[in-house]
Amino acid sequence: MSEYQYYEFQALDKPLSEKDREVLRAISSRAQITSTSLVNEYNYGNFKGDPLKLVEKYFDAFLYITNWGTHQFMLKIPRKLIDLDLASQYCIGDSWTIYEKGDYLIFDFTSETEDYDWEEGEGSLSPLISLRSDLIRGDYRCLYLAWLFCAQMGEIDDDEEEPPVPANLGNLNASLESFADFMRLDKDLIQVAAENSIAEQKSVQNDQKLKLWISGLPNSEKDTIIFRLINDNDPHIGNELLQRFRNTLSIKDTQNNGKASRTVMKLLQKTEAYTKEKDRQIAEQKAKEKARKEKEAAIAREKYLTGLVGRENEIWKKVDTLILAKKPKAYDEAIRLLIDLKDLAKKNNTTSLFKSKLMAIREDHSRKASFINRIDSANLLLG
Repeated sequence: MSEYQYYEFQALDKPLSEKDREVLRAISSRAQITSTSLVNEYNYGNFKGDPLKLVEKYFDAFLYITNWGTHQFMLKIPRKLIDLDLASQYCIGDSWTIYEKGDYLIFDFTSETEDYDWEEGEGSLSPLISLRSDLIRGDYRCLYLAWLFCAQMGEIDDDEEEPPVPANLGNLNASLESFADFMRLDKDLIQVAAENSIAEQKSVQNDQKLKLWISGLPNSEKDTIIFRLINDNDPHIGNELLQRFRNTLSIKDTQNNGKASRTVMKLLQKTEAYTKEKDRQIAEQKAKEKARKEKEAAIAREKYLTGLVGRENEIWKKVDTLILAKKPKAYDEAIRLLIDLKDLAKKNNTTSLFKSKLMAIREDHSRKASFINRIDSANLLLG
């Protein structure tokens, strides 16, 4: 089997210049390069560039997928838009890293597995892109999920307590679902972790606090902000202000709940118990469904057999006709009718008569090996 590697880079805030594209072309002559992206697939050989350095200089998002089980995903975000102290609380373990690069932070997530199927990377980055906007808006759920994956992989000490649990962890959007799948995160572990996450709606109280904060800004600063909105091409002015506002909120304002943090061991143990109980309930439901279908089938079979009562001789004659046809489909139909006759005999306490007639048929057609094999396979003489 040949190797497969998929690389995709995306520039979101600023398009690539012509000079940028020339530099990238020198790195890879076969890559698909546009003003906002670089995509390359390899079945043999390797990409010559350093993805981290390329993200640092040119791009805002990166995805890497191989056919030997490696998933890697990077996001670059302006440092001023992220609460680094809070984000760092989630960055424990080997499967993800925060790189500080000048005015930017690069979040690097990796998932490795030995239990993999062949997969291709095209279309895998798009569902993850909006995580960047979520982080910029202060939604750190993907960082908690990354921490949770490190716990799942045994990269964090058992007695280590979890970082702050973000709101709405039990209601993941499409990008977060894609991220969980990409990282191969146990869905039951997410479910258990979400028990300490509140379902938070947009806060009217915080809206009022935001309005008061804005009204308290000096007029000279407001003038500067308006000038930047009109004159600059910075797409993050609003988010920068929102980050400044969030930094003014007290710890009480930003806490999600009063529940105690759980240790890694407690989360994993509770997940194991949750999975066992879920599997038990599923097995119980399947058993009930199976019993229901079997009961319905038995009722239908009984009704069908009742309709055959008194037609036994007619059915025996039809069996003879089908056998004489010497065709596989006719043999199969004859066996189905013989099964009906067997069940009718059991219903009417005439099993001995059925067996004697069947033995006669078997003797008369003993040279029809295909038909005799069908009789034996159907166990018509048993029971």
